[in-house]
Amino acid sequence: MAAYVIVRVEVTDPDQYDKYKLLTPAAASAHGGTFIVRGGQHETLEGPDDDRRVVVLEFSDYETAKAFYESPEYREARAVRDGAAEMHMTVVEGV
Repeated sequence: MAAYVIVRVEVTDPDQYDKYKLLTPAAASAHGGTFIVRGGQHETLEGPDDDRRVVVLEFSDYETAKAFYESPEYREARAVRDGAAEMHMTVVEGV
């Protein structure tokens, strides 16, 4: 069953965050992950306004999504991102 990593991001250092964005596709791809959403236009339809960047990645299953997060490739990307953004990441199993 597919799993999704859903991310809400408040970018605090755009130049540093751009370096992080260069590393994440290879880290996701190494675990069969694909970007479904990567920024782009969005608006809040219900609830408090939230203008944070939205990212959604799809993986083949829950365990693979978690393995991506803990992988050496993504740990490197997270280290590059340090201080450049405040992240809220959730992994959720699909239906």
